[in-house]
Amino acid sequence: MIHINLVRKTKKMTESKNKFYVTTPIYYVTAKPHLGSLYSTLIADVAKRWNQLQGKKTFFVTGTDEHGQKVAQAAEKAGKDPQEFVDSFIPAYKDMWQKYDIVYDNFIRTTDTYHVKAVQQWIKDLQKSGDIYKSFYKGWYCTPCETFVTETESEKKDGSFLCPSCNRPTKEVAEETYFFKLSAYQDKLLKFYKENPNFIVPKERAKEVINFVKGGLKDLSISRTTVDWGVAFPDDKKHVAYVWADALNNYITAVGYGQKGKEQEFNMWWPADLHVLGKDIVRFHAIYWPAFLMASNLPLPKQLLVHGWIKVDQKKMSKSLGNAVDPQVLLDAYGAEPVRYYLLRQMSITQDGDFSIIDLEQRIASDLANDLGNLLNRMTSLAAKNNVIEVVAPKVWAEDAIDLRDESLNLIEDYATYMSDYTFHMALARVWKFINQVNAYFHGQEPWKIAKIDKNGFIQILSATCHSLYTIAHLLWPVMPKKMEELLKSLGVTFTLKNNTIDTLEFGKWQTTFMLHKIEPLFEKPEERTKDMSEARQTEKAVDYIKIDDFAKVHLIVGTIEQCEKLEGSDKLLKLQVNCGDYGVRQILSGIKKHYSAQDLLNKQGVFVVNLKPRKMMGIESQGMMLFVEGENDTLPFVTVSGLVSNGSRLR
Repeated sequence: MIHINLVRKTKKMTESKNKFYVTTPIYYVTAKPHLGSLYSTLIADVAKRWNQLQGKKTFFVTGTDEHGQKVAQAAEKAGKDPQEFVDSFIPAYKDMWQKYDIVYDNFIRTTDTYHVKAVQQWIKDLQKSGDIYKSFYKGWYCTPCETFVTETESEKKDGSFLCPSCNRPTKEVAEETYFFKLSAYQDKLLKFYKENPNFIVPKERAKEVINFVKGGLKDLSISRTTVDWGVAFPDDKKHVAYVWADALNNYITAVGYGQKGKEQEFNMWWPADLHVLGKDIVRFHAIYWPAFLMASNLPLPKQLLVHGWIKVDQKKMSKSLGNAVDPQVLLDAYGAEPVRYYLLRQMSITQDGDFSIIDLEQRIASDLANDLGNLLNRMTSLAAKNNVIEVVAPKVWAEDAIDLRDESLNLIEDYATYMSDYTFHMALARVWKFINQVNAYFHGQEPWKIAKIDKNGFIQILSATCHSLYTIAHLLWPVMPKKMEELLKSLGVTFTLKNNTIDTLEFGKWQTTFMLHKIEPLFEKPEERTKDMSEARQTEKAVDYIKIDDFAKVHLIVGTIEQCEKLEGSDKLLKLQVNCGDYGVRQILSGIKKHYSAQDLLNKQGVFVVNLKPRKMMGIESQGMMLFVEGENDTLPFVTVSGLVSNGSRLR
């Protein structure tokens, strides 16, 4: 019995070590996915796939953060119930991740019932232990960042302290609140950082965190009474959990924490091997989250990988600056896997990186189409031209081929080191160094000449090239899975995740027989897209921003079109008589004859600008403007409101 238990224990330890659990931040559902959220999720996907290549069991969690004041305000602005509002964004995230070949194991939502119940139980447990207590809070709060700000860490401007994370003004709040005893964990955190120097990557982020903790920690407010959209505090419905106390727990609830019957699953996956996050939320993950776990007597995650920002023109990408890049636009123009490759090759994960359409297109044309795609195409075309389908490895290799084989083994070792350190850009640069060597070998051997005089020599050149591509395809699979499976298919190989693919590659025996066939080019060079995309970028940057005071000057009201008729002599204009309530009946000319008949608009409510200076068109005065949307396929839907409202009602 002792022997059996020992075997079981050893097996369990082995299984535990042979796993990899990775997470992304969970994303606020106030907008569709952007390039920054794609980048975080892509890093996690590649890390998972790399560990799969090593024969490990993997689990990958991503999802959405759906509670808090910011979400509630956005829902109210959209005129929707908060649950309806957050539900509307979920398909956009799931669809985008699928399009970019991102394969997660659990998509968690903080509105999921199992998560809510687990958070409430977590709060109860910490209340019992004394780590959560009720008191009163007065201070400064940043709604966009969902964080409380101390006066010592921020500067004051126009009577308000600025948030150190987003530089926006904060609001002074005073309310009853529940606190977490963060101050009690200051020394424990510092001890943990010292004993685990690789907990936070890169080192500069770790230094920032350590200095912050050394400066002294205050107890953390973890509830709000002025917001009702959130996880209700157990036994005190007046309070909802402050968003970080709710959201951070997703990393454990996603793998079974607090759920009956899932204890074994939780013990299998926790602690997480890697949390992927942006540098703007490092404090929450490096201070609050470890302290929460310490208070709960749970193991801490093994590592935080803190990536930099994607910048455009040296500025952080954001919608407010008009420089955000839509992943869907890139997908439509270039395809998923070239974009995956570019983001990981171009950006050093731990540093900020500048996004450029020109750089993207150059990478696709040079690295993917020329260096890799053309190598495969040249080889298979030459083989087909010489009626070679089956490529059998020679029993004795020539010296040049042996050198190439040895270099492939060096590549595997270097690549594994870079990937394990999450320096993906270095790993990919190392692969391309080898691809260039394979190209040089293939060209230098002049196989088009050898094929005419030495068939065995010709097949050896093909075999060495095939074995090299076989290694390249497997190493690049985490970054471009579908393209690399296509490449292997061209070699007559079906991609499978063996027990440990990397070990198999490192074994280094070039003894595989390949069955060649041509496929469509792996990658296409971008043609005229640079100009088109650059113009699109310029359009985004050329937005003429106005102040709220300027917007307030525009009187947008709802009115009903009581009469509508063609304007004689004009092939564009319709003449509308619009009941604008207190603003009176306005005569408005609109160049929409191509899109609407007079009957189409009769008795319809629309949105009108009523304080434009009147102007004459074809001798007739127009006393306002009707609003339309530039729709797809040359359509022009008119702007209206949900349900009937009183004429003259003003939009705000």
